[in-house]
Order: sequence, then structure tokens, then C-alpha cells
Amino acid sequence: MSFDILRKSNEARHLEWAGGESLPLSFRGVELGGEAGEACNEIKKIERIRLGLVGGKEDLGALADELADVIICADLIAMDLGIDLGEAVASKFNRTSTKYGLESMYQSE
Repeated sequence: MSFDILRKSNEARHLEWAGGESLPLSFRGVELGGEAGEACNEIKKIERIRLGLVGGKEDLGALADELADVIICADLIAMDLGIDLGEAVASKFNRTSTKYGLESMYQSE
């Protein structure tokens, strides 16, 4: 998966969904928070199984979907603000590795 492909797909769908109109940053932030909350809810259900509680589930499909939504929403915010998300992820990953003296670095494609 490439962030460039995601960005182009988000731009195209935004034209269909919102007619190309800018949406407020507050809307995008709430959208991201909602998707992160849905991911957390799926994690809670998975943990119920591990803790021996009722109401849990083992299927990771819904969690995968919600995590994908988080990434999509993060790119929509980056798109609206002109941030290259792929570059930002690589830079932040490498700064964190350097900060903690780790050798693992994000390698570009």
C-alpha cells in the first residue's frame, strides 16, 4: 500500500462525496476520533475473550476495517492541510528511532 495511492483515491472520493467542497478541520478531527473510538471498541471485544468475559469475539476483521478507517481519516486531514503523510510517517519514525538509540529506520520504497 502506498500513501500516494491512498491520497489519489481520497482526492477522487472527496470529489464524489463532498463535491470538492472543503470540510472544516473540526469535522475531520471528529471523524478521526470517531474511527479511533470504533477501533478501540473492537479491541475491547477482543480483550474480553482474553480475559474470559462474555461478549467478546476473536475475529479481527472488524478491527482491521476500523484501523483502515483511522488511516484513511488521517490522510484526509493531511490532504486538506497539504501534508505529505508518507513523508511525515517516515520522518517521525526515524526521529523516534534516533531519539531512543534504535537502529531500525523507515526505509523508503
